[in-house]
Amino acid sequence: MKFFITSTFTLLFGILATFSQHSISGKIVDEQNEPLPFANIILHKIGSNENPKGAVSDEKGEYKIENISSGKYRIEISTLGFETQKIKEFELNSNKTFNITLKETTQTLNEIVVKSKRPVIKQTAEKLIVDLEKSEMINTSLQDVMRKVPGVLVTSNGISIAGKGGVKILINGKTTEYMDIETLLRDFPADNISKIEVAEQPGAEYDASGSSAIINIILKKNVKLGTHGSTNAWIGEDEGFEYGTGFSIASYKNKLNWQTNINYSQPTLRDDLFLTRTVGNETYNQITKEPYNPVNFSISGNIDYYINDRHSIGIGTRINTRNSERIASSKTIISDTNSSNTLLSENSFDRDRKNFNINPYYEYKTDTDRLLIDFNFIDYTNDNTNTLYETAGSTVAFVDRKYIQDGKYSIKTYRADYTKTLSENFKLSAGTRFADVNTDNDLQSLKENNGNYSLAEEESSRFLIDETIFALYSKVNANLGKWSFSGGLRYENSNTDGTSIFMDHGTEKTTVKKRPIKKVFPSASISRKLTDILGASLSYSYRIQRPSYNSLNTFTTFLDPFSGSDGNPNLTPAYTNNYQFNLTYDGQPFFTVGYSKTDDVIFQLIRQDNTTAQIRQQQVNIENNSNWNFRLFAPLSFVKGVDGYTGIVVVNTNFQSSTYNVNLDKWNLYWFVQASYELPWDINFELSGNYGTGALEGQVEVDWLAELDFSFSKKFLNNQLKANLGFSKMLNRGYVGKIDYGNGTAAVESNGSRQNIQLRLVYSFGSKFGKKKSSRKSNRDEENRINDNN
Repeated sequence: MKFFITSTFTLLFGILATFSQHSISGKIVDEQNEPLPFANIILHKIGSNENPKGAVSDEKGEYKIENISSGKYRIEISTLGFETQKIKEFELNSNKTFNITLKETTQTLNEIVVKSKRPVIKQTAEKLIVDLEKSEMINTSLQDVMRKVPGVLVTSNGISIAGKGGVKILINGKTTEYMDIETLLRDFPADNISKIEVAEQPGAEYDASGSSAIINIILKKNVKLGTHGSTNAWIGEDEGFEYGTGFSIASYKNKLNWQTNINYSQPTLRDDLFLTRTVGNETYNQITKEPYNPVNFSISGNIDYYINDRHSIGIGTRINTRNSERIASSKTIISDTNSSNTLLSENSFDRDRKNFNINPYYEYKTDTDRLLIDFNFIDYTNDNTNTLYETAGSTVAFVDRKYIQDGKYSIKTYRADYTKTLSENFKLSAGTRFADVNTDNDLQSLKENNGNYSLAEEESSRFLIDETIFALYSKVNANLGKWSFSGGLRYENSNTDGTSIFMDHGTEKTTVKKRPIKKVFPSASISRKLTDILGASLSYSYRIQRPSYNSLNTFTTFLDPFSGSDGNPNLTPAYTNNYQFNLTYDGQPFFTVGYSKTDDVIFQLIRQDNTTAQIRQQQVNIENNSNWNFRLFAPLSFVKGVDGYTGIVVVNTNFQSSTYNVNLDKWNLYWFVQASYELPWDINFELSGNYGTGALEGQVEVDWLAELDFSFSKKFLNNQLKANLGFSKMLNRGYVGKIDYGNGTAAVESNGSRQNIQLRLVYSFGSKFGKKKSSRKSNRDEENRINDNN
């Protein structure tokens, strides 16, 4: 019995000794005995395959690793700007203290990063992710980057995906609806972009508004220690000499991270319209040419302060201005079998756009929890003055007109998003958003009378919008073996009040239209890994397309003496059901089938009045719209030395309305190629081209179209200087087709300038690691934490 009791106590003592828990603590300092915060302390257990434990020193340089079982260990201590120190193997049977002194490195640290000439592209069920962090592309602008996204076509008419325009662009999840997209594409520097997400089936975390894809541009935060930046300049020839310049600088020292960007550009552009139509027994042959050279300026900046490893606050701001003075010249020849007359007119545009945006935020983040609270305020003004007048040589008289339209927009949004990661395979998200929008559009219509302009009260009006949108959402992401699932619900409660103030036979009248909407918008996706390289996914989303604020205005404005545009305060939202099936190859997009069905789609209706010969455009709701698209992509890596994508997109678009006698149905095919090839002397050649058999752009049935762009780029001065010589729109047929008015047809061609050449230079400066003193305050964990936010 005594032997048994002794053996039992011995066994229990051994078990307790084996499973007893100890701690290791200490302090990390430099050679001047100053504490080193944010140093990495990694504890490795000898002979074990378990993941090592670790800790990060606090502001006093102190650290502590707890709950360590007995055994043999070694320790590794590191931080940027200092030599890594190792504590060799030791036995741990009790609590230990290791105070460490690190020596500063005496030579420049060089980080080894494997980069490719193309971005890393990954297709998921919800979105296509284009990661630019590990790419070595010599790109200059957002437009260049977008041309490398499979299936995205960037033309002079904007961005389209699967044959559908109306793509919504976000920057860090924030709207750009108040910004000039053409300028954004041309001037936004590619070096500032971390990732691009193309969400054709947006999840519940996105606003439900929109009927096409959402492109979310995620900007880089400054993850490089010290101060660094770049400057760029470009010159080109389009409709004349054009130029632009920009400057950016960023700094990350201690806990403070700030960035600022300034850009200025003055491009030269042109819009042409050729329209031939028949009114009764007369033929109207119109040519309108509209060259313009807008002046664009933007300045932006943000400051982030990391209170500690969990809490951070920040604020960002942006100012954009765009001034444009241009004259559209129109020549319309009106002829029949017996006579011919010519109407010569000009429309002088003076446009001034300004917007200010400020965005403070707070973020809490741990390994399992993330809370983001932010406020976004936008103040936007858009002042336009149009003067439409007859010019010398015209044989057709008309009354000169002037339109003064001042618009003011105030947008305030409040948002909170929370994510809880319960495990590697299960995540919950929830959030809320509140938006308050106020717009004020005042149109003064004036007519010429004996050399003076007088107010036409019956044609003038003021339109006010007061809109609030409250949203709640929840979402779940789960993985189980080869299966992945995400699903969410978004509830939106919106109230839009439109107030129209106008004169009716000398009496001022006010009408108010209210549009309350309470609706739930579901979204879901499921994917499965079929083999090691093949995957499949199916996704669905339900969305709303709200009318634009400008389209709700009751105004009527003339573009030229025979064509005008009418507002429609009776517009209602459109609702779309989207379905999509994807096949992926090694995570890359391979084959896609998409289908969307929209009720009460917002449609640009064009009608001709055969009595007055007037053409009027107006957005209306038509009953049905459907879209089928089939996409097949293939990488070009099988061609030696070539990197890129090619593919085809087959699209069917259908519009049906008995109310407006619309019956449009068209199949078309697009072929596109995006390729890069390294020429001798390290010159990179990039090409982007597309060809389409046609398109249905609303009521315009477009014939075949094509576009070709290419560029040559090279690095100099130890890769600090990048040079790019680009040739755009070298083959640009534009939109050539016909319009069916219902009571006649018209041949139409809408085109911009033909060719464009630009030389762009980008010079990068500064040190990645900055001064040694500042490098003490940060480490790679801090950089990775910021990267997670990108």
